[in-house]
Amino acid sequence: MAAIYRAEVIGSMLRPAWLKQARIDFAADRIATAQFKRIEDRAVNEAIALQERCGLDVASDGEMRRSGFVAPLTDYVAGFEAVAFDTRRWRGGGTAGGGEVNLAVPLTVTGKLRRRRSLAAEEFIYARGRAQLPLKMALPSPLMMALRWSPEHSAAAYPEPFALFADAVDILRAEVAELASLGCEYIQIDAPELAALVDPSTRERVFEAHGISTARMLSEGVEMVNALADAAGVTFGLHLCRGNNAGHWLSAGGYEAISKEVFARATRYDIFLLEYDTPRAGSFEPLADLALDKRVVLGLVSTKSDEQETPGALIARIDEAARFFPREQMALSTQCGFASVMAGNPIAAETQEKNLRLVAETARRVWK
Repeated sequence: MAAIYRAEVIGSMLRPAWLKQARIDFAADRIATAQFKRIEDRAVNEAIALQERCGLDVASDGEMRRSGFVAPLTDYVAGFEAVAFDTRRWRGGGTAGGGEVNLAVPLTVTGKLRRRRSLAAEEFIYARGRAQLPLKMALPSPLMMALRWSPEHSAAAYPEPFALFADAVDILRAEVAELASLGCEYIQIDAPELAALVDPSTRERVFEAHGISTARMLSEGVEMVNALADAAGVTFGLHLCRGNNAGHWLSAGGYEAISKEVFARATRYDIFLLEYDTPRAGSFEPLADLALDKRVVLGLVSTKSDEQETPGALIARIDEAARFFPREQMALSTQCGFASVMAGNPIAAETQEKNLRLVAETARRVWK
């Protein structure tokens, strides 16, 4: 078994205001490509330095070069247009309720997907030369294209969504192979669409109402996700959360609604990184559905709120989880990234640093 990173990071970090402005200026042709890339470099340097001084065991580049976590399937892939065909209802604030907001789907598939270049390779090559910690690279699940498929606008290119997913698998497998060839040893696949299926209302309004079979997502779809974890010398992790869009969330419910299907089919994954920061996530009992040769990273620390957990409370929850899965095969992380989309979650930069330190310090207390 490969080394266990006890204090994990999920991926994205809050983008500084000057990076957000530079992206706007670059899109408007007010700054040159070389200047924009130097600004991105600075943001990556600062993100890595932050993670290292907080005491984490593994780092990311903060996803500073991405428009959002799904960018490897959108930023440098042809086949999308901003047609604003629909909105998705997101919920926000609190542990179970809060307000609701309808957010437009930013890009819609209107043509065949075609990979123009690798984003992840650029990210890894630059970060590899700066990081002292082991590097983790995150890629989106191909099933995230379910949120980009429209019966009206996508059907000419993809009459049914699983053909779209299959093309996304091919693109992501190419990214995985390139990262492996460059020396990447840890790849995380982000699959919030699978955890969204724990909520019957989300299944209906986000997927079934748009002609996407959730039963197929949990069978054929999980097998597609499993096909990505295929590179010698690479540890693969599967991250499941219930949505993270500028502090809003998509679904509520325990993993027992999907655990048997996902854990049984995603056999190539070594690690499962699971959101568990609020009662919306349910109990730890579904951990018992995992094979005993797997590892679990408990996402107990929120990235959505300035309220901070205490080490004692986190340790008590780890003790509770250990009733269902071996403690020595666990680790600790935040429940998701801090900025799955460019805007980032509505928290202070100081909270981000405090929470990363909390993860590292608590992990050291539990796994001495």
